[in-house]
Amino acid sequence: MSYKITCRACGHVINSFSEWFAHGQTCPECGGKHGEVSYDADYSFLKDLPGKKIDNFWHYINVLPLEKSENIVTLGEGAVPIEEWEFLEHYAKEHGIDCKVYAYRNDLNGGTGTLKDVAASLGVSLFKENGVKEYCISSTGNSATAYATYCAKANVKFTNFAPNNICQDSINAIEKVGQRVVVSQGDYGKAKAEAADYAAKNNVLMSFGNFDPIRIEAKKTMVMEFLRQLGKMPDVYMQAVAGGTGPIAVDKGIREIAPYGNYKLPRMVLAQQDLCDPMVRAWEKAKANNFPEGYEKDFQAVDGSKTKVSILNAANPGMYPLVAPIVKRSNGDFVRVAEAELPNYAAEVYRQKHTFIGPAATVCLAGFYQAIKENKIKQGETVVINLGESANRNEAFVQQTKALL
Repeated sequence: MSYKITCRACGHVINSFSEWFAHGQTCPECGGKHGEVSYDADYSFLKDLPGKKIDNFWHYINVLPLEKSENIVTLGEGAVPIEEWEFLEHYAKEHGIDCKVYAYRNDLNGGTGTLKDVAASLGVSLFKENGVKEYCISSTGNSATAYATYCAKANVKFTNFAPNNICQDSINAIEKVGQRVVVSQGDYGKAKAEAADYAAKNNVLMSFGNFDPIRIEAKKTMVMEFLRQLGKMPDVYMQAVAGGTGPIAVDKGIREIAPYGNYKLPRMVLAQQDLCDPMVRAWEKAKANNFPEGYEKDFQAVDGSKTKVSILNAANPGMYPLVAPIVKRSNGDFVRVAEAELPNYAAEVYRQKHTFIGPAATVCLAGFYQAIKENKIKQGETVVINLGESANRNEAFVQQTKALL
């Protein structure tokens, strides 16, 4: 297997992650930060994938940008169970929609039990392979906890620059593995600026967020898991979004495997909570105006976000220009859910499945109910709901849920 990274801005080719890291994770020609990985690889494994048993997402190493398997840093992540949730199918049927509904159980993922574990595993494996000794990130919780855990395993120093509303449970999880948290006096944007300043002054690699090729390459393996566990691509993919790496990664994964089979991009139905919903607002405006030219650049930050779903607190939707065209191309949509109702949905999951899920996962789940109410799920469709995280780092939300049981 060989791979290359192509700058999405100017088309310049970077030959390895060693070169990518050496240039500060930017294109040496134009300074662009969005690089896309492609492979000279054998994709014949796809035809044998349905029903195959695997232990983690490193089963797909031949289409991941790691050159030596001995550099893998893993905690058993990525073989995420996809479960049929009949109680959601029954709800849909009550509204006249006969569909199949599956939960992508990132709450049962290896590592820290979040959808960020695969990216952390790939990222830290690349750090090990390329001699990276320190890394920093700005995160509201999930990414930071995942990277802190995997960096600790590989003896890579890690610092998270967090917004002032980060959940204390996330801080505790990061510090428990011996890594560092710097809590900003300001919001997520302020924390990002502080992380960038630290990275520049100390010559430390930093995650550039949702179009980071490490994140996208790791998360693209979702489409292979759909094929392995469902035997096909779903008709609808649902996720709660703050930035939107998941939809970007699913799109990239489908484009990568499309030449080798009849694989179609699922309709994206993305959810945000009403106390921090800038993408939904921008989408509704564009939709009302029949998506005028440049609609994807027309968005505004939410002033004074009051959301308590800290890991979805991205008031300024900088990834909207990338995410919105993918949603539109997929004939998808956005939905808004009421944050005040999230514990009710989480309690229903516990009644049906005897498991607690985190608030961001519950936003996605609530999005399914809302999509049914708004006739955004069609007859006969197969729906995958990406449950982003477990409840193990949000005890306050667990207690809210328990109060309803």
